[in-house]
Amino acid sequence: MKKPVILTGPICSGKTTVAEIISNKLDIPQCSIDDVRFDYYKEIGFSKEQQERIRQRDGFQGVYAYWKPFEVHAVKRVLEDYPNYIHDFGAGHSVYEDESLLQKAQVLLEKYENIFLLLPSSDINESVNTLAERLSKFTDDQSVFKLNEHFIKHKSNRILSKHVIYTNGKSAEEVAQEIIDNIN
Repeated sequence: MKKPVILTGPICSGKTTVAEIISNKLDIPQCSIDDVRFDYYKEIGFSKEQQERIRQRDGFQGVYAYWKPFEVHAVKRVLEDYPNYIHDFGAGHSVYEDESLLQKAQVLLEKYENIFLLLPSSDINESVNTLAERLSKFTDDQSVFKLNEHFIKHKSNRILSKHVIYTNGKSAEEVAQEIIDNIN
């Protein structure tokens, strides 16, 4: 296989775990965008100091808004630097509220066939509840739960993905195999 596989989805949807399994099964390297994103963000002016000022003034929602232009740049750069990898995008790297950023992401991703959105269920409320339960093991910050619900409901993931994989009732191994079976 010489085409990248891109996994998208909300926080705690299993992207990194499934990407690691696919990487091991296919012997293709994995790149988690969250591991490299800040280097790419800095290429176009990201500042930790500015991020902290925004966090102090506006909380996490402000930081999230600050990240958006950097995220679409990171998507572009990670696909250039890691062309034939198994990619797991951070939850925000496939959600764009600003239409111009969404269009940029669409142009960047239109040539890629193997973009999989991971969600627990086709039922939005079930997905919200399942992922909130998973997320509660890591945080009790209600702003993170609210943002993750936004990720689940926002149109961007569905626009950018070519396939949707529903994961409830499946092991990470089963989800990985389903993706492998659907790779173009």
